[in-house]
Amino acid sequence: MTEQIVHRKPFLIALVTLLQVIVPPLVAVASLVITMAFCHVPFDRKYGVLASLVMTLGALLLQPPKNLGSQMIVGRVSLVFSTLLRWAILVTILLMIGYATKFSEDFSRRVTLIWTLFTPAVLTATALGLHLLMKRVLYDPLSARKVVLAGCNETSQSLAHRLGTTPELGMSVAGFFDDRGRDRLGVAEDIVLLGRLSELATYVRANSVDVIFIALPIRHIVRVLDLLDDLRDTTASIYYVPDLFMFDLIQARTGEISGIPVVAMCETPFYGYRGVIKRVFDFGVSLLALIVLSPVLLAIAATVKFSSPGPVIFKQRRYGLDGQQISVYKFRTMTVTEDGNDIRQASKDDQRFTPVGAILRRTSMDELPQLVNVLYGQMSLVGPRPHAVAHNEQYRKLIKGYMVRHKVLPGITGLAQVNGLRGETKTIEQMEARVRYDLEYLRSWSIMLDFKIILKTALGIFKDSNAY
Repeated sequence: MTEQIVHRKPFLIALVTLLQVIVPPLVAVASLVITMAFCHVPFDRKYGVLASLVMTLGALLLQPPKNLGSQMIVGRVSLVFSTLLRWAILVTILLMIGYATKFSEDFSRRVTLIWTLFTPAVLTATALGLHLLMKRVLYDPLSARKVVLAGCNETSQSLAHRLGTTPELGMSVAGFFDDRGRDRLGVAEDIVLLGRLSELATYVRANSVDVIFIALPIRHIVRVLDLLDDLRDTTASIYYVPDLFMFDLIQARTGEISGIPVVAMCETPFYGYRGVIKRVFDFGVSLLALIVLSPVLLAIAATVKFSSPGPVIFKQRRYGLDGQQISVYKFRTMTVTEDGNDIRQASKDDQRFTPVGAILRRTSMDELPQLVNVLYGQMSLVGPRPHAVAHNEQYRKLIKGYMVRHKVLPGITGLAQVNGLRGETKTIEQMEARVRYDLEYLRSWSIMLDFKIILKTALGIFKDSNAY
């Protein structure tokens, strides 16, 4: 929602926006000066250059999202996490510049370390203070904009509820207009019906309505056009709220293409900076894990090699991002290496398991080579688990929305797996449940969700009865 819908105070909006751009980098520079004074390091030319870089990068990176409507309702935890993430990005850029120019050796290691660790606390307090100031200055219940909704349905009622429970948005809902009566609508007594749709324009003119949300179904587009004609003689702001509840939306959002508005109804969550965060996290953690676990990987490889005949690494074709085929790596755990059009899923006490393979599968250590897939960018640490190509071809015909799970990179672990849906899927219902969790992951992704899934995976390795 844009700030134009929410507020009518352009000067204050401009002032608050200016403060959000200037104050955080000033705080970061002030923190640097204080740290230098504490460490008894003089502020010379090279630190002046550093301060200039911090001011420039801080003005670009440390400010919150420009949409004030979204800022007004953001939670404190999200604000703190966003501030810390932005500071981490700024420090990373500074380190890269220092490494490329070889100037990093000229700065005091003590000053750099203390400043890097001390500043996030100050920036977080500053961000919370600016957020509180913004809400105090911009939120005025007496100047709330008066709102009516054309069409009384699930969409408009949900919107009215959110406006009513989020006073920071500065909007007061007067009621609904609909051609159906209360009995036919079956709505609760607290829903205020102001009249028929034909009476909307007259009511708006007579009652100084500020905003109108038209929430008629898409199939009633002709009625929407008629309403717009009726409302041309008013000064109210008019917004159309499409009835999208009838669709199963994945990462729904609005946008534009060369000025033409579009609504995303099924899209990957990893667009823009989110994709960068996901990839940096995957690359860094997988590289570190491969280095730390290299002795373990070598030991497992040797055990697999000498315990049974066959290759150490088993490669199987799976569907990756956008349904493209990839080869997924695993330590061989069976006496067979199936990768054809007819693959039997592993089951409990499967006779094909090697003695070592049974242990590896139970502890999920057979999946460790997939860290290489993550490093190559073919997989992610967290995402929908990839299935064999033969199984994909089977289930895509049976389960609605099955292939949507391939809008993101497949993962070593996923939301379905930490919710007990790991291992063999004996029935179509079990696979449907797994797909539901996969799609829920696409809808609600955040880096914190990835952290939680990784933590649950690590804690549940030796407890999962479905692991075989």
